[in-house]
Amino acid sequence: MLSAKLHKYNVILASKSPRRQTLLKSLDISFTVDTKEVEELYPDKLKHSEITDYLADLKAIPFKKELKSNDLLITSDTIVWIDNKALGKPKNYEEAYQMLKKLSGTTHEVITSICITSSFFQHTLNDTTIVHFRKLLDEEIDYYIQTYKPFDKAGAYGIQEWIGKIGITKIEGSYFNVMGFPVHKLYKELSKL
Repeated sequence: MLSAKLHKYNVILASKSPRRQTLLKSLDISFTVDTKEVEELYPDKLKHSEITDYLADLKAIPFKKELKSNDLLITSDTIVWIDNKALGKPKNYEEAYQMLKKLSGTTHEVITSICITSSFFQHTLNDTTIVHFRKLLDEEIDYYIQTYKPFDKAGAYGIQEWIGKIGITKIEGSYFNVMGFPVHKLYKELSKL
């Protein structure tokens, strides 16, 4: 259905994330993957979804000069928001451990923004999911990091992995938003084209 609407577009997903690629495939859209290195820095004054909106937009900038009239670029960014602070991707074991200790036994928000860019328009949308974690044992955190190496994931965890299955007690909002991006919102936005 959506693929028929988008047949005139060359859809480009600018993400190395296998989860985002899987989610976009699940919408039956034909697309290619192309990524460009971007330093994911944002102004300190930004809060909550302002951060992910800013970073999703930032990831589109290196593509703008080369977009053809039928190109449709999708960029995205996710953070975990807890105690009025953003958790991005951990750089190493220690950072991942500290992040999961912080999330253990608490509630946090997962915020994902999607930026849709063409040569003649740009639109950014976001979604927030509330995630509840039970108290995690130190050995569970250690096992998860050693086994799953969650260094490419905001907040150092993947909801679809072992830690999500044993640690998450409840979510309020979109599961897929936590996994990669809010597929329902992306579908609705692309349907308007």
